Amino acid sequence: MTENAKDLHFIEIALNLAREAYEAGEVPIGALVVRKGEILAGSRNEIEASQDCTAHAEILSIRKASELLHSWRLDDCELYATLEPCPMCTGAILNSRIVRVVYGARDRRLGACHTHWALLDQNPIGRKIEVIDGVRASECGELLKSFFLDLREGRRQTSKVRRALGVPPEKV
Repeated sequence: MTENAKDLHFIEIALNLAREAYEAGEVPIGALVVRKGEILAGSRNEIEASQDCTAHAEILSIRKASELLHSWRLDDCELYATLEPCPMCTGAILNSRIVRVVYGARDRRLGACHTHWALLDQNPIGRKIEVIDGVRASECGELLKSFFLDLREGRRQTSKVRRALGVPPEKV
C-alpha cells in the first residue's frame, strides 16, 4: 500500500469514529494511533460524556496505545486525526514521541500544527515529526460544519452541549 493510500485508509477509519462522536453529541473528531500499518488505538472525542476537557480523540488514542504497549514511548507510531491537533494534543504528540501526524481539516481556532502555530516543526525538543495535512480535508471539515450548524439551528438533541453553549432547557 502506498503512503497516500495508507493515509486515505486510516483517515477514513478516523472519520468513522468522528461520525460516531457526532451521533453521540460530541464534537465530531476521530483519531488513531498506528504502528507498522496496524491500528493500536482509536478514539473519538468524549469531552461531554466524561466531562473531562482533556478527553480529545488524540489524547484518548495516545493513552490507549501507551496502555497497550505498556510504554509512554510511541517512537515508531503515527497519529491520524480528522482535525488539526490543538496545542494540548501536540504537546502529547511531542511527549509520546510519535514520529508522524496525518490530519484532515485545519483548525482555524486552535490549530497547532500549521494554522496558528507550528509546534511540531518548531518544537523545543528538537524531535523531527513528519506532518501531513489536508487528507480528506473537505469531508472532515464538512462533518464539523454540519455538527455546529445542526447545533445552532436546534436539530441536535444534545443537552450537555446545549448547556455548555448556554441554550436554555425550554428550547431543547
